[in-house]
Amino acid sequence: MGKNCRFEGSDFREGGQTSRAGSRQAKLRAGGGLGRESAMGRWQVAQGGQRIGMSFSSSQNRMSPSFQQLALFADDPQTEPDLKAARSGTFADNMALPIHRWFRYSAGFAAQWVEQVLSDWSIEPGHVVLDPFAGSGTVSVVCDTLGIASVGAEAHAVVARIGKAKLLWMTPPDRVASFATAVLRHAQNRKADVSPYPSLIERSFDTDALAALDNLKSSWLSLRDSSPESELVWLALTSILRPTAKAGTAQWQYILPSKTKKKVIQPSFAFQQQIEVIKADIRWMQARARESYAEIIAGDARKLAEFIPCKVDAVITSPPYANNYDYADALRFEMTFWGEVNGWGDIHNAVRRHLMVSSSQHSSRERLRADDILESEVVQSIRDELQQVVQRLASVRESHGGKKHYHTMIAAYCRDIGLVLRQLRCVCKPGVRMCWVIGDSAPYGVYCPIEKWIGTLAISAGFRRYSFDKLRDRNIKWKNRKHRVPLKEGLLWIEG
Repeated sequence: MGKNCRFEGSDFREGGQTSRAGSRQAKLRAGGGLGRESAMGRWQVAQGGQRIGMSFSSSQNRMSPSFQQLALFADDPQTEPDLKAARSGTFADNMALPIHRWFRYSAGFAAQWVEQVLSDWSIEPGHVVLDPFAGSGTVSVVCDTLGIASVGAEAHAVVARIGKAKLLWMTPPDRVASFATAVLRHAQNRKADVSPYPSLIERSFDTDALAALDNLKSSWLSLRDSSPESELVWLALTSILRPTAKAGTAQWQYILPSKTKKKVIQPSFAFQQQIEVIKADIRWMQARARESYAEIIAGDARKLAEFIPCKVDAVITSPPYANNYDYADALRFEMTFWGEVNGWGDIHNAVRRHLMVSSSQHSSRERLRADDILESEVVQSIRDELQQVVQRLASVRESHGGKKHYHTMIAAYCRDIGLVLRQLRCVCKPGVRMCWVIGDSAPYGVYCPIEKWIGTLAISAGFRRYSFDKLRDRNIKWKNRKHRVPLKEGLLWIEG
């Protein structure tokens, strides 16, 4: 463990020995699927009851006329987002970029910003880049476009699967088209059964839309195999769930069955268009990159040294924020559709317990004790200040009706970040450069200097120095806010 190595395709080379981390092309999970919201910019719906074709042409790079009637994205794939906006650390600009736009992940950052950081650091082919909180694979896709080896770890198995699917861009487009056509034809010959779906799904779709999606889902389940094209078709189907639902989506991808949308896309039409987008993006990527040198591993960043097989040169990442957002719950809609969970009560065992603690739901469910966490040697360098905040939160919660477990959440969050940093020290080369997109927190109005604490924990883990650059202010528009403590988001630079 911890050897210097170079990547060759999906292999990790260690001192002349090949350590297979799992070939995406040859060994894809053949089981049922999960997914995440596809926020596709502006959908323009073709008017009238026009018939939609059942085949996907692979002989042309351009969409056929019928598909040109629907624009999934507001911008052309070649359009370059404004770099100033890209540096804001948001994912929105990625929805105009090939491959990245296959699925929107709320907790992400801009691909162009990643590319700029790598350029500033002189990271090039021959180096290895790590993202310990890989999300849906932004860093990995950027590195592939640059011919740079990368590895990502993502503890949320659903999100990791999406990220892995984005790395299948070496798949021939005609194979994607053929598999999608087979799914569509199979779907025409079956009768939908929407009765088994939980209430969340039934309330989120019109009956006809759910029936069409059920036919596509059942057809995919019947035809699925271990091929990359099977996985890409799974991603296409997963990505159209929200655009085809009548239910609205709240901030951070929560689904709102009681709030209906004005524009809803017919499922088979949306599915075909998404396949065309995937085909076009594959061609775009194959014209620019020779092969993928990326690997995304479904694993816990608190245990990086157990599965990262070599020393890395650079780290770009964004950990969960300590803002009580339940990352595990963001994909409940897609997970419920695919039958992975039946409701909110299943989320903890299915997902949340595998993630680092960043929500009060997590800390309360695990029955964490603040005193036990504060005794951990991992938080020793920030213990005095952290203990004061934890004690204040424990006191303040008694005056709130919900009595949320923010005190144990903050303590466990810092402990888990400390564990991640220690693992990073094990897998990083000396002199490594890291950049974390991070925000501070103020649960119940009690301020937590998260960037300072993470920096201090990094020093105690063996890194040399840190600095912080603020990108934006947060929580400065007081309307409907639970507290009026100004917050910020920015870039935490760690070296050593």
